[in-house]
Amino acid sequence: MSADTSPYWAACRRGELVIQRCTACDRRIHLPEPACPWCGGRELVFEPASGDGEVHTYTIVHRSFAPAYRGREPYVMAWVDLPEGVRAFGHVVGCAPDQVRIGLPVRVTFRDDLPHWRPREAG
Repeated sequence: MSADTSPYWAACRRGELVIQRCTACDRRIHLPEPACPWCGGRELVFEPASGDGEVHTYTIVHRSFAPAYRGREPYVMAWVDLPEGVRAFGHVVGCAPDQVRIGLPVRVTFRDDLPHWRPREAG
């Protein structure tokens, strides 16, 4: 069984990051699921996320085996910790790969209706 992810993708098309919240236990869930992985609740709502985060870990891809990404190397893929208590995955854009570091403050941005992460401006 797969979750109905259409509200997530509709929000991405609008340039908005949303995260599921279980109404039974109030836990946040990302990526979308059909049921809460903690309590099994099925009443899940999508709520706006702040869009801010910090790089938890990352890798610089120098040789891609995915045909869509060949020729785009090097690029950075990262797990990003969000203040909502979940982790999101995506490319880090808007800076050289060697400028990415663990703890780097980032902000969501959208390219081709997919969430990506760019360094957050200081202040």
